[in-house]
Amino acid sequence: MTLWNAVLLASVICVALKAVGYLLPAQWLEAPRPARIADLLTVALLAALVVVQTLAAGPTIVVDARVPAVGVAALLLWARAPFLVVVAAAAVTAALLRLWGWAA
Repeated sequence: MTLWNAVLLASVICVALKAVGYLLPAQWLEAPRPARIADLLTVALLAALVVVQTLAAGPTIVVDARVPAVGVAALLLWARAPFLVVVAAAAVTAALLRLWGWAA
């Protein structure tokens, strides 16, 4: 299977899932359980994306300047710092660590 075949297959599956969503009764989708699952699924997918983008370099796991930068960002988000401050602090952390050669 080529990459384009996989992309086309995934697209067809997404459209089919969306069509099935329109066919379901509204009562099923407005129930508390599906809403909670949808909320938790969003958080889980975002967390997985952050982990993959932080630790992956191709097929290998790499611990470099991104890991402490994400840690600084998480700490600042926990402290409820403004988003621009979080992004700037994480970027400065990664840049300084790379400058000092600690985490290339």
